[in-house]
Amino acid sequence: MHNTNFVTTPFGRRSMTLGMLANQYDASDIEPGKSIDKWKLFRALCEARTVFGVSDRALAVLNALLSFYPENTLSQENGLVIFPSNAQLSLRAHGIAPATLRRHLAALVNAGLLIRKDSPNGKRYARRDRKGEIDEAFGFSLAALVARADEIFAHAARIAADRDRLRITKERLSICRRDIAKLIEIALDEQAPDDWLMIQSTFQSIAGTIPRTPHISDLTAVLEELEMLRGEVLIRLERRLETQKQSAKESQTERHIQNTNLKNIFESEPCAGTNSAPDLTKEPVSSQCQREENLSHPTARTADTPQSALSEPEQLTGTTVQASRSAPLKSFPLGLVIQACPDVVSYGSSGKVESWRDLMTAAIVIRSMLAISPSVYQEACDVMGPENAATVMACMLQRAEHIKSAGGYLRHLTRRAHCGEFAIGPMLMALARSRGLLERHAG
Repeated sequence: MHNTNFVTTPFGRRSMTLGMLANQYDASDIEPGKSIDKWKLFRALCEARTVFGVSDRALAVLNALLSFYPENTLSQENGLVIFPSNAQLSLRAHGIAPATLRRHLAALVNAGLLIRKDSPNGKRYARRDRKGEIDEAFGFSLAALVARADEIFAHAARIAADRDRLRITKERLSICRRDIAKLIEIALDEQAPDDWLMIQSTFQSIAGTIPRTPHISDLTAVLEELEMLRGEVLIRLERRLETQKQSAKESQTERHIQNTNLKNIFESEPCAGTNSAPDLTKEPVSSQCQREENLSHPTARTADTPQSALSEPEQLTGTTVQASRSAPLKSFPLGLVIQACPDVVSYGSSGKVESWRDLMTAAIVIRSMLAISPSVYQEACDVMGPENAATVMACMLQRAEHIKSAGGYLRHLTRRAHCGEFAIGPMLMALARSRGLLERHAG
């Protein structure tokens, strides 16, 4: 038979509940030799008091109770019942009123942290043997605290970890907000191209969703959005810096390039005399430069190439790829890009690409997915333009399974575009033909 001598019921009109009975059963299963530092346990309980539903005043009463335990270590060998009177408890609890004291003692019992062991007349006292040792005591048993010590420490550790996470997240959020605000301020002061007022409005709307008393999950969601926005702002500002660097390089080499072109002109088409008016019947200077350059680069197409030798996209546009050296890349309608590269739609905002801004946003996601470094993509944007670079990313996504190194391939296309040897039209038309779009339009 199970030993039931540990079961005790309250005195007088106090009611007995199944919860109290369960606490007594749990307290009877304390491991032999288990001992707990009472003040470490009390500090852990203060940390986890919201889990157990006890107030700070109730903890003050428990602190006074623990002060009556003669040892610093709670163990069954030393006995776990304390029996101070309400008057003594009130003094050690900083003069708490008797009615308030009884209410908080009842709260500790209901929370399963104390067990009443009442005497026949409800008084708290201890009966001693002939040697002066305590034979039996009536009062409050601390066995429930010892039995639930592991649970209390676990809750305290979790709450402390959550508090640290909240603190760190708040710090990261503050730094991220500061970075975005100052970066936008720089862009507005420098009058950098882009809709910075819209970006500032987006930043303010995201920051405005932070609640007054935030939970860790609320801050984590806001932090993710702000970090994405900070990344977008940095990409745009890096693009501005790269453009300035490129302009500085071009200004340094401009005189050299002009002298080289003039030398080629004089070598290929010497003038009949000096200070004479230009002959409009002769070939324009730009055509002379083009022919001379084609002669020095045998692999490039010349203006004399038969029309039938041109690819189908070049016949449609009526220009050669080499002609783009003196002009920016030709952009194509967004609708044609979406028709030729339908896979890009899945990477747009909310699964839609309805504007060039949506396409450029999707291109950033595709860049990360294809493991293309930000610097390589930024260089493509500087050379081709943001819209054309996003179009190239959509084409690369459509043919991703045939590209071994996406970063190297984009770097190669950027170099060709910089030299005027690349056009987007053939790439789009090839994808359109592969999907049968041109045949449907022709039919």
